[in-house]
Amino acid sequence: MRTAFQQELDARHDKYERLVKLSRDITVESKRVIFLLHRITSTPDMEEILTESEIKLDGVRQKILQVAQELLGEEMHQFHRAITTGLQEYVEAVSFQHFIRTRSLISMEEINKQLVFTTEDSGKENKTPSSDAHDKEFGTWRLRITPVDYLLGVADLTGELMRMCINSVGNGDIDTPFEVSQFLRQVYDGFSFIGNTGPYEVSKKLYTLKQSLAKVENACYALKVRGSEIPKHMLADVFSVKTEMIDQEEGIS
Repeated sequence: MRTAFQQELDARHDKYERLVKLSRDITVESKRVIFLLHRITSTPDMEEILTESEIKLDGVRQKILQVAQELLGEEMHQFHRAITTGLQEYVEAVSFQHFIRTRSLISMEEINKQLVFTTEDSGKENKTPSSDAHDKEFGTWRLRITPVDYLLGVADLTGELMRMCINSVGNGDIDTPFEVSQFLRQVYDGFSFIGNTGPYEVSKKLYTLKQSLAKVENACYALKVRGSEIPKHMLADVFSVKTEMIDQEEGIS
C-alpha cells in the first residue's frame, strides 16, 4: 500500500514538472508572437505579419494540446498553478492579434473554441492518443481557459497596446493612439466593476492598467492640442515626455 501511494505521488510530481516545462514553452512562444505583431506598425504588409503570427499561434496551440493530454482524467485545478503563466501569455498574444485585426476584444468563449483538438491535430506532434475509451472513440481533447487566466491576460494586453501606440506615433500614425485610448478606457471600466471583489491578482493588475491608460490618454491629449504643430519625426517624443511626467508624479505620490 505504501509503495502504491509513493508511486502515485511520484507520478503526480512528474506530471506537474512536465506541465511547468510546457507552460514555460508556451510563454516563450507567445512572447515571440507578441514581438512579431509589434512589427505591424513599421511594415507596409500587415497581412503578411498576421499570417505569420497565426502560424506561430498554431505552434503554441500544439503545446497547449500536450497540456490537455496531460490533464486528461485529472482535476485541472490541482495543476492550474503549473500552467497559469503560459495560459495568461497565450491569452495576451491571441487577444493582441485579434485587436489588430478587428479593433475589438476577443471573448473567452472564442479563445476556448480554438482549444478543442482532434486526433488530426494530435498527429502534428506525433503524440500517441490517450487510452481513455471515450477520448479514443471521438478523438478530441480540450482545455478551457479559466476566467482568472483570461482577465490577467487581457490586463497584460493593455501594456502591449501602449507600446503599439508609441511605435505607431513614431511612424507618424496619429489615428491608432485614439483608437487604443478608447479601447483601453472600456477595458479599464470593465475591470473597475470587478474592483476588489475579484481575485487578488486581478485587483493588483488594475493599477498597471490604469498607468497604461493614463499614458495613452495624456499623449492623445497632447497630439490633439499640438498635433498639427509637431513634426512627424518628433511625435514619439510626445509619449516619452508624458510618460516621464506621469512616472515622476507617481513617484512623488
